[in-house]
Amino acid sequence: MAVFLMIGVAGFSQKTALLADVAFMKGHWLGTFNGGPIEAFWAAPVGDNLTGFMRMMRDNKVTMYEMLIFEQTEQGPIVLVKHFKPGLISVEEKEISDRYRFIEAKKDQALFEKQDGSIRIIYEKRSENQLVIQRGNQKEGKWVFVDLFVFDRVQ
Repeated sequence: MAVFLMIGVAGFSQKTALLADVAFMKGHWLGTFNGGPIEAFWAAPVGDNLTGFMRMMRDNKVTMYEMLIFEQTEQGPIVLVKHFKPGLISVEEKEISDRYRFIEAKKDQALFEKQDGSIRIIYEKRSENQLVIQRGNQKEGKWVFVDLFVFDRVQ
């Protein structure tokens, strides 16, 4: 079941974010997506980066790998995303990755926007044991978000 959320800028801080603002993602997470399990691992921030990856599967076979790197910049973290098919075949061209710039952060939540402005992503820790990644698109002049990945912490 999809959960929709209309969001403005209320509740988010205007400060420049640090990698510490996304450190809540650290850990091993498991959910379901597109008829199969999705698993995510996030390392703690070290230096100028926080690294994570996701593995999507169906019928006990990988369908997609996703590498996500948060890098600290003067404007706040950026997110670099690269997708791979089975066999580690890159979906994006060799030197290309999806890039998301930091918009705003609040406790256990961070908002990013794709470089071309077409998509927004919210990373949110809803409880100690639940991490959600929401995808937002513009509809009638407002950002509308839907839960894309819902993860439970692997104990």
